[in-house]
Amino acid sequence: MNSVKNRKVLVVEDSRLIHKMYEVMLRPTTLLSAFNGHEGLDKLSQSPDVDFIILDINMPKMTGLEFLAQVKTTPALAKIPVIIVSTDGKEEDVARGLQSGAVAYLRKPFQREDLLKIINRIESEQTAA
Repeated sequence: MNSVKNRKVLVVEDSRLIHKMYEVMLRPTTLLSAFNGHEGLDKLSQSPDVDFIILDINMPKMTGLEFLAQVKTTPALAKIPVIIVSTDGKEEDVARGLQSGAVAYLRKPFQREDLLKIINRIESEQTAA
């Protein structure tokens, strides 16, 4: 569980520091970076073949939940697994994220192993399907 396969992941997160953290945590994964929901949708239109999306909720211009709604209503993108990683960690925040179509919700701060467990679970489910 400590190893990371080479994947293509879209990170939609407004913090450059958090983007750098994902680069280190998920190496050798290919990361596409977007700093708000609009940029995330642009990246997806250019690269719809991402393996999954890591999504923050609180961002300028378009929130993570608005981005998620767009992704889930676009047939070509709707099956991409989305992991929400947010400081919003109340029960209702988690429930809203999962009801919006995310496959997992991880609260910041988190450990690398927690993120890898979620990624490995998603990949196992995709392989089994």
